[in-house]
Amino acid sequence: MLHRLFSLLACLLFAGFVLAEDTAPPPEATLTLAGRDIVTLHATVGGLTPEQRVARAESRVRALGEADLARPVLMAPFSRDGVSGLRFYLNNKPLFALTDGDLDAGDSRNLLQVGDEVKGRLEALRVMRVEQGSPRAQAWAIGQAVGATVLLALALALVSRARGRARARLLQKPLLPKRWFGAHDDLGSVMQKLEQHMLDLTALVGALLALHLWLSFILTRFPYTRPWGERLAASLFDLLASLGEGLVGAVPGLAKVALILVLTRLGVRSLGWVFDAVEDGRLTLPGLYKETVGATRRLTTLVLWLFALTVAYPYLPGSSSDAFKGVSVFFGLMVTLGSTGIMNHAMSGLVLVYARALKPGDLVLVGDTEGFVTELGALSTKIRTRHGNEVTLPNSVVVGGKVVNYTRQAGEAGLPLTTKITIGYDTPWRQVHALLELAARRTEGLRTDSAPIVRQLSLQDFYVEYELEVRMPLTASPPAMKTALHAQILDAFNEFGVQIMSPNFENQPEGAVLVAKGNWYAAPAEPPGPAGQA
Repeated sequence: MLHRLFSLLACLLFAGFVLAEDTAPPPEATLTLAGRDIVTLHATVGGLTPEQRVARAESRVRALGEADLARPVLMAPFSRDGVSGLRFYLNNKPLFALTDGDLDAGDSRNLLQVGDEVKGRLEALRVMRVEQGSPRAQAWAIGQAVGATVLLALALALVSRARGRARARLLQKPLLPKRWFGAHDDLGSVMQKLEQHMLDLTALVGALLALHLWLSFILTRFPYTRPWGERLAASLFDLLASLGEGLVGAVPGLAKVALILVLTRLGVRSLGWVFDAVEDGRLTLPGLYKETVGATRRLTTLVLWLFALTVAYPYLPGSSSDAFKGVSVFFGLMVTLGSTGIMNHAMSGLVLVYARALKPGDLVLVGDTEGFVTELGALSTKIRTRHGNEVTLPNSVVVGGKVVNYTRQAGEAGLPLTTKITIGYDTPWRQVHALLELAARRTEGLRTDSAPIVRQLSLQDFYVEYELEVRMPLTASPPAMKTALHAQILDAFNEFGVQIMSPNFENQPEGAVLVAKGNWYAAPAEPPGPAGQA
């Protein structure tokens, strides 16, 4: 009993599937003649499915003769077996019928309007077939093609000639004169090359446009290739129309973007006037110093422009497109991957600027690098050493090490310049002091309003270590001044018979290495006055 119940249920399910397939509407079919879509049929008429109706229409069209093609296409209403519609004839020979069931459900046009369009397509196809078999029409089409080819050659020659003249004019008078770039001659040359490349690109676009128009015109002259030419021409017009619509639609958004940029530019210039006043000393603001004005200006400008771009982004054409979203994701990944090291250097640069540890032009010692600061950038600091080499130090390295700024405390006294010598104990220290001071006074270029200072730095086992400190102008070169000072020291010691030598004893000297009291003030040292003490 259970077995029969399952068999009955299976039969009912199979019958349901069969009935569902029988009641499903037949698939639509499109009638295509000579590469052109004429009409799409949806309904079953007289027991014929859309595919069968299309096949019958194609066979009837193939059976038409030259005499049939000489007559125009006719359209007449019909009604048969409860089905009404429109039937198309050529020389009183039926081609196919169009009923209400063939209309697309989403199309708002009625049957008569659709029939007129179908009739126009059939008539254009008939005319094309007639022209295809007419030697006169073919000769005229060939003549038009030859004329169009001549015009194409003239257009290409005109484009080439115009390009040559424009390039020559750009070489003589660029759109962006080189004087705009000041000392950056390389940038001016790059911009001139860019202008020439843009001119070449414009000429290429013009040539391609002429070729496109020529090819579409040639294809439309011949009946068989006319559909291809029409599609080619339609693609160009569709592209131009879409570009025009896009430009027109983007005007309101671009106007808003322009307004935002103009307001931001005004804000940046207004703040620039404030920063200029602070930098020139005409205005004093708490927490803002001359040394930090440049960095504050750059940071404020960057923040304002980033804010302006954030506000203007939604109004940019295509900002909601997938391409813009992809670019945003790309830049987000780049910032995420590279922000760690960059932000570390950038924050270190801010620490250097706002701590006012150094500025361009300062004589500094960073680690084992000594020289003048030439650039204090956002990510690195550049120092020119006494050898003329440029050393680039990441800001994080500068902040993490010891920075000695010789210029900061120099003030009006000038930059300090020091040198060291070692002299044996048998030379009077007063004489060494006098010789070093004499050499300092003889050195040209040193500050004369600051007296030289001599110090005994240490009493070594075999000699005394002396240090001479002098002052030089802020604009002087330390290596050159030290070379001149050393030359005067050598001359002074040689002039008074004092050898610059550091003795080293392997054995105990026979006599004590001392300076007799009578030689304490050996020349050029001078004894003190009566009130002085030795």
